[in-house]
Amino acid sequence: MKAVVFHGVGHIVLDDVDEPKIESASDAIIKIVSSSICGTDLHMVRGTMSGMKYGTILGHEAVGIVEKVGQSVKSVKVGDRVVVCSTIACGQCAYCKAEEYASCERSNPNGPEAGTAFFGGPETTGPFNGLQAERARIPYADSVLVKLPKDVTDADGLLCSDIFPTGYMGAEMANVKKGDYIAVFGCGPVGQMAIAAAIYMGAKEVFAIDVCPDRLKVAEQQGAIPINFEKLDPVESLREMTNGFGPDGVIDAVGIDAVRPHKGPATSIVDVVESALEKTAAAPLAVLTGNHWKKGDGPDQVLRWCVESVRKSGVISIIGVYPETEETFPIGKAMSKALTVRAANCSHRKYIPKCLDMMKNSQFKPSKILTVFNGLDNAIECYKHFDKREPGWLKVELTPDDTESCA
Repeated sequence: MKAVVFHGVGHIVLDDVDEPKIESASDAIIKIVSSSICGTDLHMVRGTMSGMKYGTILGHEAVGIVEKVGQSVKSVKVGDRVVVCSTIACGQCAYCKAEEYASCERSNPNGPEAGTAFFGGPETTGPFNGLQAERARIPYADSVLVKLPKDVTDADGLLCSDIFPTGYMGAEMANVKKGDYIAVFGCGPVGQMAIAAAIYMGAKEVFAIDVCPDRLKVAEQQGAIPINFEKLDPVESLREMTNGFGPDGVIDAVGIDAVRPHKGPATSIVDVVESALEKTAAAPLAVLTGNHWKKGDGPDQVLRWCVESVRKSGVISIIGVYPETEETFPIGKAMSKALTVRAANCSHRKYIPKCLDMMKNSQFKPSKILTVFNGLDNAIECYKHFDKREPGWLKVELTPDDTESCA
């Protein structure tokens, strides 16, 4: 079968690979109906998340049809249409029973003290082959697969695999309440979902901070107030727009590949020097040359803006991905402002039902942010467009049977 395979930092290939097989009684095999490219995939290709194993299939978002099940699988059967939880959890350990699925102590083969297990990630996460393929093996299928209601489209289900629940969790961790001012840093796919969730939860105003005009436009269409950080200083702007206090909660939906402002009132020569040192320390094996797979030049930029902009006793919610090598955080400023800081990988099994309820109880459809529909055969070219944040490339859906040429 065809799959997108990691061959090294800056090098991914559409390969012919072996079909997946049932390896445990709790496994299922699914035929992929649609998958997508996520910003987290770019972290691996860029080298900002290190430790990827050669030959690992990428991707952690998919909708599929169950084709085979192991003898202990009870919650799904052959023929069911399912969304895949991006994080892998056993469903039975103490953490899973507390709905802290991202902290599952059984699913990661590196041991109970290892971090979150997820599809298509580095060796520290398993590794498990990912979902940008024609078929996939799903471990712990009873916990990892969620049957989709008939009235939920494949496209909406696909975004429930990762980015919608992650954005929803980000708003929940920011403790969004009716009447709150909320700032979302990053208007990529996860940021757009966080904006939608914050509005749904009753925020009075949601501010969207980014530098890409088309992404800011999508955020504005959702009802957010856009702030281009190369035209305005985001920290000062947020204070001015919140009666001098700052937002009640801020959400970091960017992570390690954040970029610093290259012009405008928020630029600083000190930031330029510091970010050059920090990005090398955080990701020493990242790509250094060429037009693609360039890591962000301000790895702690959003973290600092979050601390500086949120009001005293406010909440910082971190859902952008940071590798274990990233150790820079302005803890002194956070402490002096009495801030609550929350950071987590998403426990998708907990949040997918909440996302399905949000779609049922509102007019929101997450698939409206899908901007590119293409075939798996063109995945590498699509990766390159998405990597460069080109206009119109907000979120890419890949369908294995579609061979239409990539724009």
